Amino acid sequence: MLRISYNKLWKMLIDKNMNKQDLKNATGISSASIAKLGKGENITTDILLKICEALDCRLEDIMESIK
Repeated sequence: MLRISYNKLWKMLIDKNMNKQDLKNATGISSASIAKLGKGENITTDILLKICEALDCRLEDIMESIK
């Protein structure tokens, strides 16, 4: 069964010297959404696109499907 991993997002935040609070401030997404990302839970594409816009990246830069 495939699932989504956001490890690429966390690595990118480290590279950009950002933490989850910085991500929340830059994107305007809720703490609950950040928590869902941290747990690898489902998140809307709107939120993913906000993250990509704030970090100037593409979807494949912040997430991947894993078995």
